[in-house]
Amino acid sequence: MDRPETAWLQPLAEAVRARRTKLGLTQQEVSVLAGCGPVFIYDVESGRKATLRLDKLLDVLHVLGLQLALEPGQHRLRVSEPTT
Repeated sequence: MDRPETAWLQPLAEAVRARRTKLGLTQQEVSVLAGCGPVFIYDVESGRKATLRLDKLLDVLHVLGLQLALEPGQHRLRVSEPTT
């Protein structure tokens, strides 16, 4: 069950997990490609850790062909639907 303080991370966690599985990669493979530990990938995909290192997160997103974008808005986090 999601903890209230990290529930807002679920869209990010689901997007990362969905992209990784679509690419046919394991958490271990992504961790090697991104230069981080497999525990970090687990933390991102579980959506239960509110503090993640931004540089590592950006490396993971890059490996998966995803990007982080900042835009004006009222939501704490919004994940866009894939266009392809």
